[in-house]
Amino acid sequence: MSIGAGVAAGAAGTTALDTVSYLDMVVRGRPASDVPAEAADELASRAGVDLGPGDQGDNRRAGLGALLGYAAGLGVGALYGLLPGDRRPPLPVAALGLSAAAMAAGDIPLAALGVTDPRRWDATSWVSDVLPHLAYGLTTALVYARLTRPRPVRRR
Repeated sequence: MSIGAGVAAGAAGTTALDTVSYLDMVVRGRPASDVPAEAADELASRAGVDLGPGDQGDNRRAGLGALLGYAAGLGVGALYGLLPGDRRPPLPVAALGLSAAAMAAGDIPLAALGVTDPRRWDATSWVSDVLPHLAYGLTTALVYARLTRPRPVRRR
């Protein structure tokens, strides 16, 4: 059990998720999603926090939306690190579980806030969500395994 390794693995996984998302934007020429900023705006509104008008407010919403994504990725990694070592699943199972957990951590709050509805997504939207999360899960599982594997004892 290592929360530090989980956070580090989650950071690597979040980087992989972002990389796949940005590659998708490059390949398809699609814009960045407004959903994280909309979620940040809704959360701020519910908390009674004014993020400001115009470009300054828009920039705060965009920044806060991105930070919420990082918090989800680091949080899922941290929770994975808290699993007892003797109960850790095999790598393929861990990768799929981490992918599903990251999708849930990102999509369920967004749906609960009313800023998106996965039931109305088309196939392209689902692929755009699933592939980056698979990259997150695989990277997080691999990095965690590497960080926590037993070190061989060197004899002099």
